[in-house]
Amino acid sequence: MFMYSVNLIWSEEDGAYMATIPEFPNLSAFGKTPGEAAEEAEIAARGFMEVMREDGCEIPEPYTLEKAA
Repeated sequence: MFMYSVNLIWSEEDGAYMATIPEFPNLSAFGKTPGEAAEEAEIAARGFMEVMREDGCEIPEPYTLEKAA
């Protein structure tokens, strides 16, 4: 299960939705629909994490919400 945050915004310049993942500040992906952009971002993040593992880098933990008591 992909548990990372995904932010979506319309990019007038690109004529597409842009998805970013805050845990990976330099990663972004585009799509014609919000869902497509989110899917592309997940694919990019998984590839990014694979390279990070190969390089011995620490992979950031997903941001989570705390449950209220």
